[in-house]
Amino acid sequence: MLLVLNTGSSSIKLAVFNTALELLIEGNVSGVGGAGRMALGDTREDVTTQNHSAALDCLLAGLPAHGIALSEITGAAHRVVHGGQTLTAPIAITAETLAQIEAMVPLAPLHNPPALAGIAAVAERLPHLPQFASFDTAFHATQPEVATAYALPKAERDKGIRRYGFHGLSYAGMVRQLGAGLPPRLLAMHLGAGVSLCAIKDGRSIATSMGYSPLSGPTMATRTGDIDGMAVLRLLQDHGLDAATTLLNKESGLLGLSGTTADMRALLADPAPEAAFAVSHFVYSVVRQAGSLIAALEGVDAIAFTGGIGENSAPIRERIMQGLAWLGEKPVHVVPADEERQIAQDADTLMARP
Repeated sequence: MLLVLNTGSSSIKLAVFNTALELLIEGNVSGVGGAGRMALGDTREDVTTQNHSAALDCLLAGLPAHGIALSEITGAAHRVVHGGQTLTAPIAITAETLAQIEAMVPLAPLHNPPALAGIAAVAERLPHLPQFASFDTAFHATQPEVATAYALPKAERDKGIRRYGFHGLSYAGMVRQLGAGLPPRLLAMHLGAGVSLCAIKDGRSIATSMGYSPLSGPTMATRTGDIDGMAVLRLLQDHGLDAATTLLNKESGLLGLSGTTADMRALLADPAPEAAFAVSHFVYSVVRQAGSLIAALEGVDAIAFTGGIGENSAPIRERIMQGLAWLGEKPVHVVPADEERQIAQDADTLMARP
């Protein structure tokens, strides 16, 4: 069995797959570092955890009651958001690769530290298990330099300031699921709390809407999406670094536009003009980004939606496709996000190598 972990700053998600990569159970602990909640299979309970190791303990302790013996787990695999320019494929975690992940912390200070905490928690609790990492940035490593470079002086570009792109595990899972039905030119949309679009040509990423960080692209749940650099400098001047960072990432997007909520379902049901404007802004920004990526593809053969909104909100899909009606009739796919299974498959492939 394979244990898959997706670790956030105050949460840890777990999934267990068998050798056929069938999902056996999934669960999570929220509120890591204090009073929180654990869900595992069909059970729910309040828990208090001091750190990620304690949260992992809670999840592991509950597995036997669901028929999962810890002795049968043969590997642990992790989602790591940022692999930088060097970690562009799934890897077995060694002291060297762990140091490389740690070196990427300046590029992803909000995302890589929790992943490192998850890796450390497994090493502490299950030290015999081989561990593996899959990177959200890796799928986009196939992009040409003209798509990834910012027009900055070389000294700044050499610091790693460039487009990386994210949601790569979601897009890799989409390509895998479409299989032989994958069109040559696919416009893929991951619409959820985070939102990105990806131009996929012959199964490879050639351009994407997210850049140096997951902030750029269309309007998101609480992130601004694209915003002019001078506007960011104004926010820094007005609010300072920490407050401006919070504003851009956690207080903007659908939440900032509506003034009430970041939940798309609630906004669609809300008759208030602010809610309607937030939804219209979201749709407009996705359609506008779509045009850019269709240009990068030099046309499009099909469109695919994934993510919480992409999979579950038919009204949003319909409004986006209305905005793209000038394309003519194009096949539209709705593909379930399957990042955990993609991570499990990556690890399974690595374990099978001699």
